Amino acid sequence: MPRFDVEEFRRERARMNEAILGEKHLGIARFWALDSRAYEPGALDAKTKELLGLVASTVLRCNDCIAYHLDQCHTVGASKEELLDALNVALVVGGSITIPHLRVAWDVVGQLYDGKKPGELPAHGHSH
Repeated sequence: MPRFDVEEFRRERARMNEAILGEKHLGIARFWALDSRAYEPGALDAKTKELLGLVASTVLRCNDCIAYHLDQCHTVGASKEELLDALNVALVVGGSITIPHLRVAWDVVGQLYDGKKPGELPAHGHSH
């Protein structure tokens, strides 16, 4: 059974973001802007910041956030090896309770990097 469908996630995320931001609430709009700016290159490059976001999202056990940061990591050129290192840090920090979220993460990686369908296992040892 598919665990996480990246394409459906992208569509639903965009639809709901538009609906929420369309309400023109100042506090929500400010937070959205703050969140976006946090991942812009600065002392740390965008890839490093996205990998940090991936680790934090995994430790906090948010599958939507994990998928978002994996999508962004893919966009900024992170390799599967870099993702594995980041997920390893998340596992060490977050403990065994993060293992189900690592499974979701690897399903998303298979879709992004290997063109797999949701739930289909990614290939081993291939980098982006």
